[in-house]
Amino acid sequence: MKKILLFVTFAGLMHAQAPTGYYNSANGLSGAALKTALSTIITNGHQDKGYSGLWTGYKTTDIDKNYENDGSILDIYSEKPTGTDPYKYTPVTNQCGTYSVEGNCYNREHIIPQSLFSEAAPMVSDIHFIRATDGKVNGMRSNYPFGKVGTATFTSKNGSKLGNSVSSGYSGTVFEPIDEFKGDVARMIFYFVTRYQSKLSSFSSGNMLGNSTFPGLQTWQLNVLLAWHNQDPVSQAEINRNNASYTFQGNRNPFIDNPNYVNQIWGSGSTDGGTTTPSGTNCVNETFENIPTDNTATYSTRTWTNSGVSWTATDARTDQTISTKAITVRSGSLTSGSVANGIGSLTVTTQLKFTGSNGTFNVKVNGTTVGTIPYNTNVTTTTINNINISGNVVVTLENTSTSNRVAIDNLSWTCYSASGKISNTISSDLAVENKDLQIYPNPIYNQEIFVKGNTENIQKAEIYNLQGKVVQSIHTPFKNSRNSIKVNNLPQGTYILKLDKTSLKFIVK
Repeated sequence: MKKILLFVTFAGLMHAQAPTGYYNSANGLSGAALKTALSTIITNGHQDKGYSGLWTGYKTTDIDKNYENDGSILDIYSEKPTGTDPYKYTPVTNQCGTYSVEGNCYNREHIIPQSLFSEAAPMVSDIHFIRATDGKVNGMRSNYPFGKVGTATFTSKNGSKLGNSVSSGYSGTVFEPIDEFKGDVARMIFYFVTRYQSKLSSFSSGNMLGNSTFPGLQTWQLNVLLAWHNQDPVSQAEINRNNASYTFQGNRNPFIDNPNYVNQIWGSGSTDGGTTTPSGTNCVNETFENIPTDNTATYSTRTWTNSGVSWTATDARTDQTISTKAITVRSGSLTSGSVANGIGSLTVTTQLKFTGSNGTFNVKVNGTTVGTIPYNTNVTTTTINNINISGNVVVTLENTSTSNRVAIDNLSWTCYSASGKISNTISSDLAVENKDLQIYPNPIYNQEIFVKGNTENIQKAEIYNLQGKVVQSIHTPFKNSRNSIKVNNLPQGTYILKLDKTSLKFIVK
């Protein structure tokens, strides 16, 4: 059976039966502030039903009402959306803790591995990110992060894969669910790093989690999940599960209720390979967990690498902390290696250590000063907005004092592309839903867009990607067919079809 997809415009928010006023305290916020507001909202009311309570919850949260609609367990690792499932599980009867082959039984799959938080409550029993899945596939996924697989070493019967990563920024082993459930996985992880943001500094990263409240994820993992979120919109099955989980546990997944929250917090993305990363996405997130571990007060040149970015700190020591590890610079600087995809805004936390006076770091991009970062004896987080330099960048924080000893922690910056935003014209057109013209089916297939409505007088069609680039332009597009447009090998992703002054969002699966 076919998945029912729900879509949102850029200007509006989709609500999946959240109680009136549930998200009021998040209104008007964005970025880290919005993430924190949502964390408070979904922490309030959360009732920990215990690890064994998940079995009870699954009787209502993980029942297939959207594919076979037969009351069996909806398992994202075995469900075949357009064909016959390889096996099916009866709730309770087929639950287990042991298995030998795929199809034996279902158990509890922590989308964020429980080893990362030492199996502690309430995370270990939070139904919003713990799915009922086939035991064998769950075991094969193990504790690996999620990403795009190059060569698969294991493939489940519905096509979920384990293998080497070809996602930009990470080359280890990853697990890749089928396209139908990539957005589901992304939104569960976004829920986790929002609900438990205050605890992230105490969790292991697992090559996926960040150690700070914002952005909360490794840069490469964030880019993968942003792409999956945009490519696979919220389904009716997710909405059903969110509502049932709210009834069972007392809190909701805000990224199912309001999918636009994702881009309002982290920016947007449209691919999970090595193409240019869209503006607004975090390009660098340096937590200093990989700095040299000598933990001495000696000042010297320190070098390390994290998530593919090399770093050099001169006249620096490693024994001081802010949240966990930090690098402390005296008469020196902190400099990144060359990083692709530009820089939009930069955020960093500083603290003056020992004696000294208030001062500043000069922030330089490719050798040119773009702003200053203040420091004092308090832990201070500062953001420089609108740096907006595209291409490869080298970022330097240079201490203007020769004697102040200043700790630096949680340095991050967003990507920037000169064409990184969809034009104002398209954005304003999207603000109002057009009821006269509709794309069907959506997602499109076989590189053909079918349009319902009166199309005979349309003079021009333009297709934009989410970076604002026109990828195809057609004059009198319906000259040969009243209801369809052939497109030129569009890769998987989300696009905008602009028909004269009307814009419609569509997805290529």
